[in-house]
Amino acid sequence: MERLISRAENLLERLEALLPSVPAEPDWAAHAFRWRRQNGRGQLQAVMQPHRIGLCDLRDVDAQKDMLVRNTRQFLQGLPANNVLLTGARGTGKSSLVKALLAEFAVDGLRLVEVDKADLVDLMDITELLRGRAERFIIFCDDLSFDADEPGYKALKVALDGSVAATADNMLIYATSNRRYLMPEFMSENLETQYVGDEIRPGETIEEKVSLSERFGLWLSFYPFDQDAYLDIVRHWLRSFGITRFTPQARRAALQFALGRGSRSGRVAWQFARDWAGRQALRD
Repeated sequence: MERLISRAENLLERLEALLPSVPAEPDWAAHAFRWRRQNGRGQLQAVMQPHRIGLCDLRDVDAQKDMLVRNTRQFLQGLPANNVLLTGARGTGKSSLVKALLAEFAVDGLRLVEVDKADLVDLMDITELLRGRAERFIIFCDDLSFDADEPGYKALKVALDGSVAATADNMLIYATSNRRYLMPEFMSENLETQYVGDEIRPGETIEEKVSLSERFGLWLSFYPFDQDAYLDIVRHWLRSFGITRFTPQARRAALQFALGRGSRSGRVAWQFARDWAGRQALRD
C-alpha cells in the first residue's frame, strides 16, 4: 500500500507540472503591459521600462497627432471616443504616436496593453480582466495585417463591434498597419465586382475585407515625407543629441543616407541622426 501511495504521489507531481499554472495578479502599478501566453494561459506582464518618446518629438504629422490626442482626451474624460486605425507609409510615426500617448497621459490614468496579432484570440479574456478598473486602457496592436482564415481576424471583429456582451467602457483599441484594409488584395477579387447600370457593386470577398477596417471609428492616414519634412526631422533629432548646427555636410550626408535606404521617413531620419551624432562624438 505504501508503494502504491508513493507511486500515486509521483504521478500527481508529474501531472501538476504539466497543468497550466495560475497566472499571477498583474502589477497594476505599471503603466504599460504585454499580453503573453505561457503554459497555455494568457497573462498581463508589466513593462517596467516602456519606450519613452514625447509627442513633441513627432514632427510633420500634426494633423494626425491632433486628432489622436483629441480622441484620447475624450476617452480619458469618460466621453464618447472611437477605436483608431493608423495606416500608411512605413516609418512615418504611427507606432511612435501611440507610444507617445502613454508618456503624455499616464498621469491621467492612461495605460497601454500591447497585444500581438497571434494573441488577438484572447481579446475577450483581456476585456473581462480590465473591465471595471479605474484606469483607462488602450489595447495596442502594432503592424497589423492578416492572411485569410487567421483566427485573430474574427476575434478582432467581434471585439470591435460584434459580440453579445458590451465592450468595456474603459478600453479602446488602437491599431497600426501598412494596409488600409488589413488583408492582402488580389486581382481575382476584382472580378467579383458587378456593374448594374451605373452602379458598382463590389464582390462579397472585398466587402468582407473592408468590414474589419470599417469597425474602427477613426482612420488616420500617414504619407511619405518630402525632402523638406525629412530634413526638418533630421535637424530635430540632431538637436536632441546636442548638435545645434546643421551644416551643409550634414545635410548632404542625410540625403545620401535616405537615398541608400530608399526612403525618406521619420525612422530613417532618427537612424541617420544617431549615426551622425555617434560619428561626430567618436571623431572629437
